[in-house]
Amino acid sequence: MIGIIATILSLAGLMYFAYRGVTVLILAPLMAALAVLLAQGGPVMATYTQIFMTSLGRYVVLFFPIFMLGAVFGKLMADSGASTTIAQSIIKRLGAKHAILAVTLACGVLTYGGVSLFVVAFAIYPIAAALFKEAKIPKRLIAGAIALGSFTFTMTAFPGTPAIQNAIPTRFFGTTTFAAPGLGLMAGLLMLFGGVAYLNWRHAKAAAAGEGYGEHKEDLPSFEEGERPGFALAIAPIVVVIALNALFSLLIFPKMDLSYLSQQIYGNVAPATVIGTWALVIALVGAVLTVLLPMRHYLRDAQKTLNEGAFGSMLPIFNTASEVGYGAVIASLAAFAIIRDAVLFIAPDTPTVSLAIAVNALAGITGSASGGLSIALDTLGATYMQRAAELGINPELMHRIAALASGGFDSLPHNGAVISLLTITGLTHRQSYKDIFVVNLAIPVAVLVLVIVLGSTVGSF
Repeated sequence: MIGIIATILSLAGLMYFAYRGVTVLILAPLMAALAVLLAQGGPVMATYTQIFMTSLGRYVVLFFPIFMLGAVFGKLMADSGASTTIAQSIIKRLGAKHAILAVTLACGVLTYGGVSLFVVAFAIYPIAAALFKEAKIPKRLIAGAIALGSFTFTMTAFPGTPAIQNAIPTRFFGTTTFAAPGLGLMAGLLMLFGGVAYLNWRHAKAAAAGEGYGEHKEDLPSFEEGERPGFALAIAPIVVVIALNALFSLLIFPKMDLSYLSQQIYGNVAPATVIGTWALVIALVGAVLTVLLPMRHYLRDAQKTLNEGAFGSMLPIFNTASEVGYGAVIASLAAFAIIRDAVLFIAPDTPTVSLAIAVNALAGITGSASGGLSIALDTLGATYMQRAAELGINPELMHRIAALASGGFDSLPHNGAVISLLTITGLTHRQSYKDIFVVNLAIPVAVLVLVIVLGSTVGSF
């Protein structure tokens, strides 16, 4: 019982102080140490160096190239004027009243195309900032719009999405990423239009109160008409990201002989575990070159832009990695096994409900959608599958519920992606978390409940 209380107190402290603006670089190891001390009296230093820092380091090793190249790409798009061109083109075509929808759809297209949500945040933020400023929409709503487009319908709902949250259930339920396509599409559209309607309502309230974009020291540079590229040139790098990512991940690397990866020097890994990262790194390098070469004369100081972009990736990746380290420490506690087993056995006679509650709870505790999903299915995936078969429940419905459930309570204030998004956009929890909560947690959970009800009455479709 003491261990459970310690875990809850640690998690509450992490969320509270993160919301209050305390950096997670300090907060995550302190709250992890607090949990270890209260739960089992130590060993604090061994936990810090062997669990927390090891998990943090592993995350940095895996994802630093993506964060760094994504940040450089975003900075190049901003400083070349390409982001401003895209934003103004969208305004002219859709009108200012559709700015929120435009940003959300842009994020959705990129993430559905396989681009990492962190890269999307870096790449779209400068465009969103220019677009919102032009449309006089409060900057604090940018985080909600990017989160809606990147962390919801293309992460867990739309059939065929390449997100890891949609891939993990395939190993346990014998399904494909297109499982329950009708329910997935319906859920995704409800998240999309429900979230956009909410953010537009928030904008309308702000406009009625006379609130515009606001004054922000990190605003984008201004450009005259001849000082920035045309639309076709400006959009080319984003097209390159999607095209190269798809080309290398779906066609080139799968056909190559990568058997050498089984050698110890390369970590003895399966090709499938690295192909996605390799493809995205190559795609981002191609996108960076697409800005640097044909748009070089639009950059006022290319070296400064490259340096600032690279340095700008440091805080987001270490924020996220610190959260991963915290989650690893909590998962190592004996009390976590008790909590895990307790939530997994809620509503055992209704596996769809039990699965949804378990994944949501574990994702919330660990602050990770994929982490909570993996823990739940690794522990009782076979049991859920067996129980569903006994009750005649389609495995595709179980797949879709599991994926949707991973994208609910994972978005609590201590979530690494949430903290990184706020860092990238220069916003705080106090300014923007309410909107993130609604579009990333409240609406997706409501949609999940609807999917469970429909799945239980009419089955999967």
